[in-house]
Amino acid sequence: MRLETEPSVRNAIYALMQSTCMPRQRSQAHHKPAVNMPYDVGVISISTSRFAKYGRVKTPEEAEDISGRIIIDFLRSAGHKIHSYMLISDEAAIITASVRSLLSNTDVIITTGGTGLAPRDVTIEAVQQMLQKEIPGFGELFRSISYDEIGSSAMLTRATSGIIGNTAIFCLPGSPNAVTLAMEALIVPELPHILLHASEQ
Repeated sequence: MRLETEPSVRNAIYALMQSTCMPRQRSQAHHKPAVNMPYDVGVISISTSRFAKYGRVKTPEEAEDISGRIIIDFLRSAGHKIHSYMLISDEAAIITASVRSLLSNTDVIITTGGTGLAPRDVTIEAVQQMLQKEIPGFGELFRSISYDEIGSSAMLTRATSGIIGNTAIFCLPGSPNAVTLAMEALIVPELPHILLHASEQ
């Protein structure tokens, strides 16, 4: 035998659901920044072979750097400003020095290249020692959505993100497809939210 719920009981249940669910929705909205401010971004492309061929350049076009171009295009489309672009070799000391040189003048630093498992891939080792706060969720989400695109080989990337002072840094693979995925799905949408928290005192 099926028992019918009284209208008054149904109304009470509905009111309870509203009272427990609505504050959560308001809380989530409160934590999202209202304005997507233009941020100053430094882009670093890391490739020993490309650096050996092209040397020091100021634009990705000069080095036929597709991934660097993709990063810049996404940032500009979102209204952000490109502070500088640099091409460097896969050497930990050079990576560290290049990142440090941008910290006082940028809100965000994005690197591309050197996140794999080869001996020459030292971007993560160079950057992690500088991080004051790591953002583990970035790498976790990136590998998760990459799995949907490329399968189990997504585990090979060590892409990471974190905070140095008030500057956010993202270390991306060198693949144009991987860069596009990270910029479109993660970095551009969440950048204001990340920097809002990074700037809190």
